[in-house]
Amino acid sequence: MKAILNFSQDRVLKSAFVDSSQFDHDKIVIDKEAIGKINPHRFELALLDGILLMSHDYAVGFKDIQEDAFWVRGHFPDKPIMPGVLVCECAAQLSCYFAMDNKMVDNGGYVGLGGLESVRFRGPVVPGDRLVVMLRRGKVRKNAMFTADFQGWVNDTLVVDGLIKGIVLNN
Repeated sequence: MKAILNFSQDRVLKSAFVDSSQFDHDKIVIDKEAIGKINPHRFELALLDGILLMSHDYAVGFKDIQEDAFWVRGHFPDKPIMPGVLVCECAAQLSCYFAMDNKMVDNGGYVGLGGLESVRFRGPVVPGDRLVVMLRRGKVRKNAMFTADFQGWVNDTLVVDGLIKGIVLNN
């Protein structure tokens, strides 16, 4: 997955954090039910449909965008585009699972969104798309916070990237 992006005055080559040959797009290694055992998100806001790769340094998850998603009617009528905040929430939920799976939290808490930096939306996500979210581990302070670079891809097009910060929330 590679994309050539044009922002500001420069042309920049952005590469995927994880080469798509390292995972199978059709082989779910962690399903929605297993995600729900770790992540606290429920109902319409349990956004991850599955995880395709989980390692110490990287994670790859996905969301299949349905025609009947709760936001389709209103964002925007006749031309639905997934709200950017929900695209970022997909990355946040993958971050939550990633941090818990990698034992960055062991005090009975869970990970919440602490912040976003340098987020750039580079293309739309629409019904029928599969949004593939990739994380690359950054700084970690166990039981306190962590950072990760993230990317969102639709097919071979980079649609979002940035830095996400997770903070540990106690029960």
